[in-house]
Amino acid sequence: MEIDIKHIAKLAKLSIPDDKVEMFQSQMEGIIEMVENLPDIEMGGALIDPDDTMELREDVVEQSYPRDEMLANAPRMAAGCLLIPKVVD
Repeated sequence: MEIDIKHIAKLAKLSIPDDKVEMFQSQMEGIIEMVENLPDIEMGGALIDPDDTMELREDVVEQSYPRDEMLANAPRMAAGCLLIPKVVD
């Protein structure tokens, strides 16, 4: 299977150096081959083993800090909320 790593990188807005293209292409082909060899799972049955039940731990809050103390280290705040930089254009 031929995979165009440059095209995938362009769609993902990634910059891949020319000397790394072959390495990434062979790794991607290995991943695709591994996924194609996975066994099929019938979706009709349960995916959880009823004989092996999971025991979840109980969540316990051990220590609580005052809100003002936690927000004291925040670089920017407004109306009691953290202000973070915009990350999506």
